[in-house]
Amino acid sequence: MTTRQVVLWRHGRTEWNVAGRVQGQSDIPLDEVGREQAQAAAARLAALRPDRIVTSDLVRAAETARVLGELTGTKVELDPRLRELNFGEREGLTWREAWDRFPEGMKAWSEGDETRIPGSETHRQAGERFAAALHDLLVDLPPDGVLVVVAHGAVLRTGACAFLEIAETHWSLFGGLGNCSWSVLEESRHGDWRKWRLTEWNAGTLPEPVLSDDE
Repeated sequence: MTTRQVVLWRHGRTEWNVAGRVQGQSDIPLDEVGREQAQAAAARLAALRPDRIVTSDLVRAAETARVLGELTGTKVELDPRLRELNFGEREGLTWREAWDRFPEGMKAWSEGDETRIPGSETHRQAGERFAAALHDLLVDLPPDGVLVVVAHGAVLRTGACAFLEIAETHWSLFGGLGNCSWSVLEESRHGDWRKWRLTEWNAGTLPEPVLSDDE
């Protein structure tokens, strides 16, 4: 049996994270804590010896990815398809400010209609965009290869669910991802049979073999 792994790594902290401002595709850099988080997490992830590191082209993700690239000597590739969900005119606003400015749109959004905020992308659209990119990135990954994808909280969550073909009605069961935490997808192969599954979620430690009868 051979196994491929995909590590879905969220970027480090930014000032907008601390302030509770929606970032989306606004290009906000890491703050000092975020850079320290990237250094600490990259020191752990380097042990996986990634074959490939691909990141969103937004600076907070690219900065995070470059730390791992420097530690491992792995080229860091930019892919705009891995950008965060576009929150349209909500970007830069706190939750309260968004409700004050777009009361009807936010009410609709909270009830499941994500189309009422001008310029916004839906979670489904972002998830499918990310999943399509991930399928493309896996084409050349060797049978025992490790791919690290550096991106953003919302698109990593929705993208992982879309990639695993989890029904959208269940996406909200997956909690948010912490800054510089990661999730792991693992592919098992037995001859022509292959299956991707989620083995780690919002983790800060390296994946370890599961010693269990539930395999």
